[in-house]
Amino acid sequence: MEEKPLVRVVVPAVALALAAGVGLAFGIAALQRPPDLPVDTNPAPLAGHTLCAAVVVVFASDAEMRAGAQALHDDPKARRVFVDPPSVSLLAVPGTDLKAWARELHARFRTAERVTVIDADATAAQLNLTAPPPKCPREGEY
Repeated sequence: MEEKPLVRVVVPAVALALAAGVGLAFGIAALQRPPDLPVDTNPAPLAGHTLCAAVVVVFASDAEMRAGAQALHDDPKARRVFVDPPSVSLLAVPGTDLKAWARELHARFRTAERVTVIDADATAAQLNLTAPPPKCPREGEY
């Protein structure tokens, strides 16, 4: 049986085109992906920061708050940890489900008075404001 020369040329050309397309798609995706946000979980004062997407854990005392802030230092979902007696405000790494994380923290810190989620975009959408606030940046603070 005689092999067709056209098949020998077309099949490698199609395979090469597909490979180039896939490589180009990954290259474009890498260029469009925003840079990773810096992670610094050393507790810092909340003063001067306006958070728009965060989880806040309120403790009964400053001592519990300090212990909680230290325990959250190694939490892989935490990107920034802010303290303001007697609470700890947490900015998450991108992609973290804030409500699910709040439930985890509530289970982890049973002595906390409350664990709440700050989500300015969701709140603005529910209120149907005529002039909504600016969209919360992915950093979690204005």
